[in-house]
Amino acid sequence: MRTLTLTTLALALAAGTSLACDRCPGHDQNQTVQCRIHQHHAKKVEVLFVLDTTGSMSGLIDGAKQKIWSIATKIAQAQPAPELRMGLIGYRDRGDDYVTTRTELTDDLDKVYEKLMSFQARGGGDTPESVNEALFEAIERTHWSDDDDTLRIVFLVGDAPPKMNYDDDIKYTASCKLAREKDIRINTILAGRAQDTAQHWNTIANLAHGRYAQIEHDSGVQRAATPYDDDIAKLDREFASLMIDYGSKETQLNQATRRSRSDFIARSASPEAAADRALYNQTAAGGSNIFGEQELVSDLLEGRLSYDEVKAEELPESLQSKSKDELRALIEKNAARRAEIKAQLTELASKRAAHQAQQLKDAPADSFDTQVLITLTEQGATIGLTFDKPENPAAPKDESPKETHSDD
Repeated sequence: MRTLTLTTLALALAAGTSLACDRCPGHDQNQTVQCRIHQHHAKKVEVLFVLDTTGSMSGLIDGAKQKIWSIATKIAQAQPAPELRMGLIGYRDRGDDYVTTRTELTDDLDKVYEKLMSFQARGGGDTPESVNEALFEAIERTHWSDDDDTLRIVFLVGDAPPKMNYDDDIKYTASCKLAREKDIRINTILAGRAQDTAQHWNTIANLAHGRYAQIEHDSGVQRAATPYDDDIAKLDREFASLMIDYGSKETQLNQATRRSRSDFIARSASPEAAADRALYNQTAAGGSNIFGEQELVSDLLEGRLSYDEVKAEELPESLQSKSKDELRALIEKNAARRAEIKAQLTELASKRAAHQAQQLKDAPADSFDTQVLITLTEQGATIGLTFDKPENPAAPKDESPKETHSDD
């Protein structure tokens, strides 16, 4: 975890020593750095969105694109601060461009967002979709953690019922049974009011210890652009420019690819989404997204690497001829500016939140992002996570059947 205060940075730079982990017994709890060695103490949240990407889902997909970073930030702000991995499955039906397409669970949320932005609502038209295949992909083929301190949840979001007459399908009842065995909760969100879909969605949620919700087809997501968004995004880009990647040629190549993707997303996302992403990157969980595999400034500050261990041949070519003193001076300069940026972002985030609260005070409460956060609040408590609880709207009248279904 990489949430650094200016005081912590100054102490670390002056002493040239490792920083203590903020989660380990006996360590200074005033420090806000978590060492990688002890990251296993952190609780984890793994969220897999399984989205119907057929033509009728355009409003919901656009809403998800707009709010994915905001949702990630709310998760990252839970107490105690969790590690976060997200994944994504898009599904349609046989005969469409694809049946399923999966992005594995990862702490590289830029990769997930890049895939989400590529989704275009197309195909469908014959109502039932390959929900069975999507859920089997989600539960059996996705790489979930298996420790007790992980909240494992799926959000199945769609408007059409599953196609139940494919003989070679693994039916959703079997996937729900497997989900229970793996302690994975399947939550369902119905877009629209199709009663045949509602029946299946309720059954899936009941069988997999999840929660059922219904929202309007357009997702109910309200845009809340603010005068602070551009400044926040600009500071985020400057923060990213102060990175110094190091390591083997393969590592530096991977980091370069990551930086290129990050820069593209930062510049192409809507101002609101770019600001949400920038603020997520400054959370403890967001450190993995912004820093990547190996980043020299953070690794030196957090004690994962000492100056004596820095190998010239593993530095960027422009830094290989620098002396240790010159390198230390550059690290101090970058770290100090990053601390200043973080302080500026904290101030802007507060102003932005107040502005958004005023904008959204009359917004519908049964939106896609609100329903996701209500579910996280309820289910996070099972592993001891506390979220800022969103208002739970009065649920729309649900006339779908609630009978108990067997696993067969």
